[in-house]
Amino acid sequence: MSEKLDDNLPPLREVISKHGLSAKKSFGQNFLLDLNLTCKIARQVPDLKNSHVLEIGPGPGGLSRALLMEGVKTLTVIEKDRRCEPILDEISAAYPNRINTHIGDAMAIDMAEIMSGLDGTDSPVHICANLPYNVGTALLVKWLSGDNWPPFFGSLTLMFQKEVAERIIAKPNCKAYGRLSVLTNWRAKTRILFDIPPSAFTPAPKVTSSVVQIIPTKPCLAGLKMEYLEKITEKAFGQRRKMLRASLKPLGFQTSDLEEIGLTGTERPEQLDVPTIAKLAMLYQEKQSLIKTS
Repeated sequence: MSEKLDDNLPPLREVISKHGLSAKKSFGQNFLLDLNLTCKIARQVPDLKNSHVLEIGPGPGGLSRALLMEGVKTLTVIEKDRRCEPILDEISAAYPNRINTHIGDAMAIDMAEIMSGLDGTDSPVHICANLPYNVGTALLVKWLSGDNWPPFFGSLTLMFQKEVAERIIAKPNCKAYGRLSVLTNWRAKTRILFDIPPSAFTPAPKVTSSVVQIIPTKPCLAGLKMEYLEKITEKAFGQRRKMLRASLKPLGFQTSDLEEIGLTGTERPEQLDVPTIAKLAMLYQEKQSLIKTS
């Protein structure tokens, strides 16, 4: 595809060459340079022109420029790689008063706080990012783990390795279904929007990528805390070949506990749907609460 799009900035390959920027494995970087493709991603963000968007790991700014060209109200970027700061400054100069840059580690930054400080707090917040491969799933779990729900964002439009994307949207009784599937789908709707081939990136990764959209919903079990769901899924899917009565025994579960929610204990975790696993987690939460108060 041609990169002839009107944002009055140089082509991304020229920007990278000018600043001597190369992708670093330590930052999980693979640059997406085709602005036609990044604009396609940007257009997936709901109500983009009325929204504040948060982007993680903008790198040389391919997706950032696309979001701005497509008319986002404001763009906030978090970038760990200081080499990208001059590039982001140039983009900011081309789009005055529309981009806010934070240099730092996204895992350590309070994103809800930085987004709450924007003008027009009645405007929705959405997250859109070509996530660094090395922290993508950790960031996703962080966004899904907040006790305050619904969260500060209205949607996540994120790029992952296709294998990770398939785990996010997976249903019971398939190989991809596991811990990440449950943690995501217990209080969100998920879908894969489209795939992106390795050839679209510089350097080209060895795997296909997928753009996933995640929309927060009402939890399937009110009152359940993420920490208990994480513990249950860690134990159950960490030993997928074991029956539940064996894998959950270290957490104090007896067969009678499993029977209480309609299970026999002979099931394996991939057979259980998200609401059933949530019931297990709620039972564990209640048990821990009794222990703390006794």
